[in-house]
Amino acid sequence: MSLAIVYSRASAGINAPLVTVEAHLSNGLPSFQIVGLPEAAVKESRDRVRSALMNSHFEFPTKHITINLAPADLPKEGGRFDLPIAIGILAASGQVPKDKLAEYELTGELALSGELRGVKGILPIVLAAKQANRKLIVPAANADEAGLVNPDFVYAAKHLLDTCAYFRDAQALPLCTFEQKTPAKTYLDMQDVKGQQHARRALEIAAAGQHSILFIGPPGTGKTMLASRLLGLLPDLSEDLALEVAAVASLSITGFTCQSWRKRPFRAPHHSASNIALVGGGRPPRPGEISLAHRGILFLDELPEFNRAVLDSLREPLESHCVTISRASYQTLFPANFQFVAAMNPCPCGYVGSQHKSCRCSPDQITRYRHRISGPLLDRIDLQIEVPHLPASQLNDHAQQVESSQSTRARVAAAQTVQLARQGQLNAQLQNAALIEHCALTDKTTTLLNQMINRYNLSARSNNRLLKIARTIADLDHSPTIEPNHLAEVMGYRHFDKIKS
Repeated sequence: MSLAIVYSRASAGINAPLVTVEAHLSNGLPSFQIVGLPEAAVKESRDRVRSALMNSHFEFPTKHITINLAPADLPKEGGRFDLPIAIGILAASGQVPKDKLAEYELTGELALSGELRGVKGILPIVLAAKQANRKLIVPAANADEAGLVNPDFVYAAKHLLDTCAYFRDAQALPLCTFEQKTPAKTYLDMQDVKGQQHARRALEIAAAGQHSILFIGPPGTGKTMLASRLLGLLPDLSEDLALEVAAVASLSITGFTCQSWRKRPFRAPHHSASNIALVGGGRPPRPGEISLAHRGILFLDELPEFNRAVLDSLREPLESHCVTISRASYQTLFPANFQFVAAMNPCPCGYVGSQHKSCRCSPDQITRYRHRISGPLLDRIDLQIEVPHLPASQLNDHAQQVESSQSTRARVAAAQTVQLARQGQLNAQLQNAALIEHCALTDKTTTLLNQMINRYNLSARSNNRLLKIARTIADLDHSPTIEPNHLAEVMGYRHFDKIKS
């Protein structure tokens, strides 16, 4: 029977659903049809596959060739199906044996010469093939990325001929491996930051509990410097979390660098970024900045300069830690568990309240500037920190002792270890019953909390965020309970709540 079945994988967000490539040769006028909801790039496989087979000195069957990509309702895009289609035709025409095809999955784009080119999204394919207990053949250009999983079931091929020789048992294919070639990059150190003890303490709290943080201050006070050093305070990613991050990065348009795969991402898009650039989308759907910052940091500098609709699109991901891209023909889910960090000036000119330079803005201009950030978004930012100008005595004091990131990072790691052992997640992620259970208050602390709520007219969401931050401060102080001094410290990190009061 002139029928062959080859397995491959499509791309659907960070998932890689199975695609069965059925190749059937029948009598009739010579033709080459691909069915099963193929997009333009997949339809063009007909020309690439035909040229690749002929230039690799195979016989291209002069029959009616039908390629079915099942399931038919799953969109297929890109050139990833070139290799399985070519192998399916060769197997159906008897030029490659069929007996081992059921044990393998194949992916790769073919050049006209028969060489294999790399494709995006290899890591989700490798993880899915591992779960399905099948071996996988990928282009040699993707060998490093596939090797991150330390697989013993993924093989790299440079050419269509290599793959065919492997199925004929005439040639072995190398296993995909990855070796770290460059030393890990050192992070920026907190020793570079002079003064700003209040902001430094807030940054430590944010790192310990994965809290979102907003720095507010005049130009040149060190807001961006502080934000860029948060990455050096966070513990290293475990291998499972690093693979999770790498799987998202492998789907991005810019590609994925294997040498930095164990590092937490730090994404800092320009304020001209569109809604799709930040959240994700397109056809095929690609992850946006918030998903590329998964398990890392999303830093938005000059926060009010972003389009308000773009900023408001962050509200749901900040709560749900994922984003769903919904279109008429598909729905794609991307993870977005990021730590949100932002910086802004207090007014358009940047100098309201400054003792170094007078402000030129009217009250109406200041109000309009701050209203570019919606109240619901501000309510979702845990820590809102003023970063004032340093006095000249601190700015030019080169002999002052400044704590390094290393010692701060040790305290952050200890606090996170306590949180994970107690509740299985960091404090910023506590919700509902877990929040009530792990943020229980004494009578004195409850009385103080009620006074804060009444004085500052706090919402229920703000109340919960106060508890989470206080729990993190207690963890840094090695305290099993939230004490009144922990709760009192929190209000020093809620700038806009104090302004509203």
